[in-house]
Amino acid sequence: MQLETAARMIAGASSVAVLTGAGVSTASGIPDFRSTDGLWTADQSREYYISNHYFYKDPVDFWQKYKDIFRVKLLKDYGPNHVHRYLKKLETDGKQITVITQNVDGLHTLAGNEHVIEYHGTLNTATCPNCGRSYDLPYLLETDTPVCKECEQILKPDVVLFGDPITEHDRSERAIRQSELILVLGTSLLVSPFNILPQYANSLGKPSILINREPTVMDELFDVVIHDDLSKIVKQLQK
Repeated sequence: MQLETAARMIAGASSVAVLTGAGVSTASGIPDFRSTDGLWTADQSREYYISNHYFYKDPVDFWQKYKDIFRVKLLKDYGPNHVHRYLKKLETDGKQITVITQNVDGLHTLAGNEHVIEYHGTLNTATCPNCGRSYDLPYLLETDTPVCKECEQILKPDVVLFGDPITEHDRSERAIRQSELILVLGTSLLVSPFNILPQYANSLGKPSILINREPTVMDELFDVVIHDDLSKIVKQLQK
């Protein structure tokens, strides 16, 4: 049985690279931001509004759209769920866990995992483009358009915007090289270049497990594939 095989592989690995997507956070009540409705006209998409280009073109309106799209005001209401806590427990039990996440909610860090690579950045902070000073979420929520206290420059979110470079890819590949097992949770593996990572792991011959509700185009790369509710499967893995 696939579940038993997965449990055996996880138990036997001393180091695991865990790749996570939106399916990990849905049990915390966080929506898949790609399905947010109601903010677009026929000729302007969310990709336009939350792009590097639009930030520099109209930073005031950018911040309004950004906060609406990502429902930033609700972030403080969300907390880690049992999938996040399961990954923390693996670490507590002595395994070297590196989480490489597409999620921008910061919940893996909040759950206590020590090694978290936020591949697409985080909603929880923003940085001054001029002096590099970082600001936390409470400060970002104080005003419609947060500005640097030192420079009075409008802050740039620490989420990877469309048009921004991905800066964590090499670090993610290094984590994969250093891990005995690859565990992929709650992602359809449609977003590039994140979806290059399981291909890279496969090229290295790393044992791998995929748990996702729906089939993905990369299922054949994995040694174990489980299509089911992630929360349910994680509970079964803990038995």
